[in-house]
Order: sequence, then C-alpha cells, then structure tokens
Amino acid sequence: MKNSTKYSRKVVALGLIASIISFQSCKKSFLNVDPAQNTAATQFFKTQDDATKAVSAMYANLREWNNIAFAPIAVESMGSDDVEKGSTASDATFFNDYHKFTITAGDAQLGGFWKGQYQNINFANQILTNVPGITMDETLKARYLAEAKFIRAYSYFRLVRAFGDVPLRLTLPKDASEYNLPRTAKAQVWAAIETDLTDAANVLPQTYSSADIGHATKGAAIALHAKVAMYLKKWSDVLNYTNQVMGMGYSLFPNYEQMFRTNHKNNQESIFEIQCALIPNNPDASNSQYSQVQGVRGVTGGGWGFNVPSPELAAAYETGDPRRDATIIFRGETTPEGDKIPATGDNPMYNQKSYVPFSLYVSGFNEGCQQNKIVLRYADVLLMNAEANNELGNSAAALIPLEQVRARARAGNNAILPKVITTDQATLRKAIYQERRVELAMEFERYFDVIRQGRGTEVFGSRGWKAGKNEVWPVPQNEIDLSGGALTQNPGY
Repeated sequence: MKNSTKYSRKVVALGLIASIISFQSCKKSFLNVDPAQNTAATQFFKTQDDATKAVSAMYANLREWNNIAFAPIAVESMGSDDVEKGSTASDATFFNDYHKFTITAGDAQLGGFWKGQYQNINFANQILTNVPGITMDETLKARYLAEAKFIRAYSYFRLVRAFGDVPLRLTLPKDASEYNLPRTAKAQVWAAIETDLTDAANVLPQTYSSADIGHATKGAAIALHAKVAMYLKKWSDVLNYTNQVMGMGYSLFPNYEQMFRTNHKNNQESIFEIQCALIPNNPDASNSQYSQVQGVRGVTGGGWGFNVPSPELAAAYETGDPRRDATIIFRGETTPEGDKIPATGDNPMYNQKSYVPFSLYVSGFNEGCQQNKIVLRYADVLLMNAEANNELGNSAAALIPLEQVRARARAGNNAILPKVITTDQATLRKAIYQERRVELAMEFERYFDVIRQGRGTEVFGSRGWKAGKNEVWPVPQNEIDLSGGALTQNPGY
C-alpha cells in the first residue's frame, strides 16, 4: 500500500484520479491517490464542472476501504456484543483485540479509520476553500458548499465518538506551521459539527432529481443533527430535529428484509446512503467492499465472512420477531432470494443486511460491490424521537413512534411483538434501548449506543471493558509519532 500524506500534517492536493491497488490474501481495492497524477488545487478549481467533479470525488471517497471495510468494522462494530470476528480462527485476529478491549495504539485499523475520516474532511475543506471563488451558478455553488459541510460533519461525528478529542481542521493549512494540530477538546468538535449541520440544513434541498440521488439532503443534515444531539443528551433538540424529519415525507419501507436488497436502494425510508454500484466493464470503479468483507464465506458470490452476528444477538429478539431472520443468515438456511447456505462452514451466522444475492455476482468484480451502505434511515429517527420524548417525561408520546417501528416489524401478525404500553420512564427506556438493538442490529450503531447510554460496564464489562478508558479507542500511535508530539494519547493506553 502506498503511504498517503497525513492530512493532520500537511496540505493534500485534491486527487481526482484514483489508482486501484490490489492485495492478495484479504485483498483490498481502494481509492489511493498517486501524487504524480494529481492536479494542484490552484490549477484545478476553475469551472463549474471542476466543482462538480470535486463533489463527486468527495462522495466517492465514502466507499473507500478505510471508510467502509475493515477499519470501521474494527472501530465502530467489533466492540459490540452483537458481533464476533468471523472468518477463520487464524484470519485477521486483530479484530479479537477490539472485541476483548486489548487493542493497542499501534494497530493499523485505528490508523486506517483516522486516515479515512481525515481524507473525507480534506475533500470537504478543499471544496469549501476553492469553490467559493468559481464563477458558476450561485444556487448550485451554495448547495455544493452545504454538501461539503454535511460530509465534514459526518466524518467528525465518527471521529469524536471513536477517539474523543481530535484535531479540528476547518480550513486548509496555509503553511508548515499549521501542519501539526493538537487535539481539540471534544466539546469544541461537537460544536463545530452542529454548526456545519445547521448551515447545511439551511441550504440543502429536501429531494433531488434522479441524476443526483445519493447527495446529502436537508433531511439527512437534520437527522444527523438529531443523532449528534442524542449523543450530547440535548433531548429537546433531539425532539425538535426528529419532529422536523418526521414531517418531510419519509416513511417505513413495508418489508423489513427487502429494504436492504439492492433493488430497493434509496427507498422511502432511506435518509442517507453511501452509493455503490457495479459498473459494467469497470471493476476498478466498482470498488466498494462493504458487502464483500461481510459476505457468506466459502460460496461463489459470498465473501470473506467477517463481522458476523453473535449468539447474544440471535437470542436478543422476541419470539417470532421477523427481524431476526431478516438480519441473520443462518448456516443451512435458504434465503428469501433463494440462495442455499451450506450446512457446514466456518461460521454459523452472517450479516444479512449486507448480503447481495449470489446470482448478482459478476466474475472479476468484488462480491456485492453494488450494495449501498445505509447511514441514516427513518426507523432510526422514530426511535430517537421516542427516546427524546421519554427522557423529557413525555412517555405516552414516546409510545407512538415506538409502535410505528414495531408495527412494521410485526407485518400484520398481531400474535407477535405486542404493543409496548408502559409509561414508566425507566421501564420504557429499557424497551427503547432494546428496540434500537434489534431494529438497527448489524448497522454499526450498537457499540456506541451502549456507551452513550452509560451502560458500557454492564454490557461489555465481562469482555474487559473498563470505565474511564474504553469510552474511546486509543489515538493511532503512528499519528502521534508523525505529529512530533503535538498529539497526545487517551488515558489508559
């Protein structure tokens, strides 16, 4: 792998020409910019078409390896009680260190995750710095700047919940004195995220034409702001933002299992998805490995079998809940799409939400490269609304969005998933936490949900999670070394 210039250290020219590098064993294909092929930003940002290309490159980077594959699995999923490493016992054993909370600052996935987020931030900052000076359609310009603020906020959200204090770079460095930034207090990072999302929501449209599907919308900015406010326990803000989104025309997709299939991308429940596609005759551009790394191991069209559901998750569902079979592929089953899963194999379960029917596999392409990664969906907004109402003492109001989620899961079968009727705040809080677990399982929410709820020791303590340390992961040691001491380590690592 080529060593990419560290965004925390120096200016990175916007790379619009990507080279694809392949590896054997756990092969990785990712957007890795070759500096010799870059166009300097001062030479590139001249026309409206240049601005459009820059925005497209920013979105394309969201499906890059460090944003969608091993690094986010390690940092955002593997600490959860809902997952296990998967694959074979000897493959990528570093995942076990995240699961057991024995990871050290030198692990490469920490650095990969850090790099992936700061690459996104760099793309956004390049746009925010250079696009204002382009003579172009002013409405489109304002929209592009708002989209860049949304992506920047999304990446800082991922960083601050993973590491706590992180360097906050909102402008491009002017000279060498600005290369190495110290860590910014997390409260200031959260505030910057909120500012970006407010600015973005004030400009972004609610919908797009088919040509721009997948770009950030007003609903995406407000929904992400609701999630940020939830982490900050600003419950009145959570209620306000979720109420706004609930009035924008989103609705629950009627079939929970089918919502995650490739033929239902960007459906009425989708608020923001990372767009992925199989582009005929162009495997290098069809580079998403989100589905591939989690796919059923040992079958053509499957995948590598990492980040698999745990027995604890399988046991967490209420009797008869259809979401269990819609979330977990069990060894020996036949999927709703007709794929027969071998009765023997390395793992008893796989992630069905990232699954792409085997018939869609095309030789020479990553398995499942056409599968979008859902970032925000309407069910999450409803459950945030329920949680906010309950925390504010409006328990009866909380039951309404909670029941909407359960009714969709029930799919007309009134013999299962009975209505939650309690208005006792503590009891209802537990019910909402449980609903988030099963509704959003395998969607990279559970781990940080438990931490923000203050239940880390209760839920993860048996695996070594320690309060005062494991609320965050270690800052990558390589970044500390490269910073010349500007960056410091989190306590306990």
